Amino acid sequence: MRIDSTAAHDLAWQEQALCAQTGSEFFFPEPGSSVREAKLICEACDMRAACLAYALAHDERFGVWGGLSEKERERMRRDRR
Repeated sequence: MRIDSTAAHDLAWQEQALCAQTGSEFFFPEPGSSVREAKLICEACDMRAACLAYALAHDERFGVWGGLSEKERERMRRDRR
């Protein structure tokens, strides 16, 4: 997946994202809860790349963004260094 940094600054994607139609409980679950449902929704979302770019650009530390959990995004940041 290609991450476009300009998409990170454009918030229009949020209105079209599937998560906006489902509710935040899937994307910000209680600690230790499954993020499987959130990831399935993300897989079907056309806004996934913009969402992930936003999360990485704004150092989002909680929740599922662009189909990745907190740990997966942190691993991605470390790998980029």
